[in-house]
Amino acid sequence: MDEELAICKKVLPFYSTRHHLIPVLQELQSKIGYLPEKVIVEVSRHLRVPASDVYAVASFYDQFRLQPLGRKRIAVCRGTACHVRGAPQILKRIEAMTNLKEGETSPDLEYTLETVGCIGCCALAPCVRVNKEVFGEMSPERVAELFDVFGEEDGNA
Repeated sequence: MDEELAICKKVLPFYSTRHHLIPVLQELQSKIGYLPEKVIVEVSRHLRVPASDVYAVASFYDQFRLQPLGRKRIAVCRGTACHVRGAPQILKRIEAMTNLKEGETSPDLEYTLETVGCIGCCALAPCVRVNKEVFGEMSPERVAELFDVFGEEDGNA
């Protein structure tokens, strides 16, 4: 049995009805990191809910992920202050350096590129967050520094 299904076997006995769907998905994602198809199928069987319903819930709520995240999650702020000060150009530069589009994860699971509504550091706009570290007063020219900080030679994923 693989690791994800072993986690399901430990978690699922604590949940028994359709009303537990969101809490069980939250717990499984917190332990696995995302919700792979086999986990959705296992939840469906255990709770006696059609897999399409489990998938509908998992794909509707932004908190759930159906794909694994990269080790380095790059989040470009799209808040008003960041947008006005150049966030779209910063996003384009990061996309070019990582060869990813917004919402994608690199095949080697090194990077996930996403945007967020607001990081909450408007005075430092524009901002980029890599994992939990925020980089303020970012510019397209400074994007390469993000990869230097995390040990990348050329920034290519």
